[in-house]
Amino acid sequence: MAHSTTTGATTRASTDEIVGIASDAVSAARDATRAERAEWLTRVATLLEEEAGDLVEIADRETHLGAPRLRGEIRRTTAQLRLFADVVREGSYLEASVDSADPGASPPRPEIRRFLRPLGVVAVFSASNFPFAFSVAGGDTAAAFAAGCPVIVKAHSGHLELSRRTADVVRRGLDEAGAPAGMLGLVEGRDAGVALAQARHVRAVAFTGSLSGGRALLEVTSNRPDPIPFFGELGSVNPVIVTPGAVDVRRDELTAGLVESFTLGGGQFCTKPGVVFVPAGFASTGLLRQVVESTPGFTLLTDRITEAFAPSVARLLAAGEVDIVAAGAQEHGRAAATVLRTSVHDFVSHSGTLLEECFGPLTLLVEYTDLDDVSDAVSHIEGSLTATIHAQPGEDVAGLVDVLSERAGRVLFDGWPTGVAVTWGQHHGGPWPATTTQHTSVGATSIRRFLRPIAYQHAPAALLPADLGDEGLNRIPHRVDGRLIVPSPGDPIDGDAPERTARR
Repeated sequence: MAHSTTTGATTRASTDEIVGIASDAVSAARDATRAERAEWLTRVATLLEEEAGDLVEIADRETHLGAPRLRGEIRRTTAQLRLFADVVREGSYLEASVDSADPGASPPRPEIRRFLRPLGVVAVFSASNFPFAFSVAGGDTAAAFAAGCPVIVKAHSGHLELSRRTADVVRRGLDEAGAPAGMLGLVEGRDAGVALAQARHVRAVAFTGSLSGGRALLEVTSNRPDPIPFFGELGSVNPVIVTPGAVDVRRDELTAGLVESFTLGGGQFCTKPGVVFVPAGFASTGLLRQVVESTPGFTLLTDRITEAFAPSVARLLAAGEVDIVAAGAQEHGRAAATVLRTSVHDFVSHSGTLLEECFGPLTLLVEYTDLDDVSDAVSHIEGSLTATIHAQPGEDVAGLVDVLSERAGRVLFDGWPTGVAVTWGQHHGGPWPATTTQHTSVGATSIRRFLRPIAYQHAPAALLPADLGDEGLNRIPHRVDGRLIVPSPGDPIDGDAPERTARR
C-alpha cells in the first residue's frame, strides 16, 4: 500500500521502502514462467470486472467522466490485461534467436542464443484523462507485468481514491494468482514521483501527461548517475486534412464526425483533432454552428484544467486573424465546446502559438483555397500521435500522405483519431513531442519498452534461461541461423516449461 503522510503525499523514505520491496520481487518475477505471468494478468482482469461497479462510482465522482464512458474504459482495461496474457503465452515477443556453432567458419563461430530479458522495476506515472486504461491497472502496468517487471505507480492527483482502490484490487489478484509479493507499489505526490524516477532500483519510467511534466521527468531520468529509459507520451495536436472532394460528397457527415471527435471526453483525449485543414467556406456552414451551439458544457477532469481552458482559448484568439466560428452553452464552471477559424497563410505566420495544445473541447479550423498550400502548413506541425486525411477516390493526395507520415505514428483515412484499438498492429506514438521514443504505448508490442536484449555465448544448457533452452524454444516462435521457426498448431506454447531444463 502507499505509505503516506497526513497530506496524502508519500515521503521519500516511504518511496525508498516501496522501491526496495519491488526490487526484492525482481528475480522471482523474471523467473516466473510465461503461463504464470499470464495467470497474474487474467486474474487481475477478472477481479476488476467483479469490482467494476464500485470502481466506476469512485471514478465518476473524482473525474466527472460519466458512468457509461468509465464502464467502457474498464472493459478496455481488462481487454488490455487479457491481450498481454495472450502475448506472453504466444512468446514471439521474446525475439528468441539461435546462431549455431560453426568451428569451420573464419573466424570460428560460437553458438549464440539471444532473447529479450525484463528490465526490472518500472515506474508508471498515471494519466489524468484515463483513470483506468492509463492508470494503476492500465496498459503500461499490464505490459510491464507481462514482461516480468514489478511496477510502482505514481498515482494521479485527480483520482487518488480510485488509484488506492484499484491498487488494492490488483494486489489481491496478483496474490491469488501466486505472483511474488511486491509486484505492485503505489506512491502519491509530486516529490514522491521525482524520488521514484531517481530511485536506484528503478530501471525505466513510463509517463503519460503534459509536455512540461514530461520534460521535467526526462531531465530527472537523464541526469541520474545511471540514466534510464524514459517512455513519455507528452503532447499532440493530431492534424486532420479534409479535401474539397470529401466536403462535396459528405459535408454533413464530416461536420458531425468532427464535433463528436473533438468534444469526446470533454476534448481531453490525447488523440483529439486539434488542427483541421478545410476548404474555404466550410467553417461558415449552418450545420456546424447548430451542432456546436447545441452541445452542453463539460465538467473537466480537475479545477486546474478547467481554469486553464479559457486562457488557452484567449491565447489562440490573440494570435493573428483568428475568430470564433461557434461555441456551445456557456455555463459557470464548465468548458464550452469551441471552434476557432483562421486562414492557412495566417496559420503559417503564427504557427508557434496556434500549435500549442489546448486541453479541452476546442478545435482550430484552418481554411485554404489551394490544397497545395496545406503541405507547407503541415510541415510546421511537430510530431503527433495521429494524422488524418479525408479524401475521395481519384483525388491526388499521395504527397499529403507522405507529409503526414513524417509527423505521426498513426495515419487514418476517412475516420477520426479519437479511440485507440488495443491490438497487435496498433502504434500509439510519434515524433517529439508526441512521444520520447519510437515504441508504442498501446498494443501488444508496447511490451518491448520493458525488455532488453541479452545474448548467451556457448552457455552450458543447465545455465540457460528456460525459454532459450531447446525445450523452451520448441514452444515459441524463434529463429535458428536466421530461419523463422513457428510451433505447429497444437504444440504447447503456454510457457509451462520448468526453469533451466534446456538441453543442447
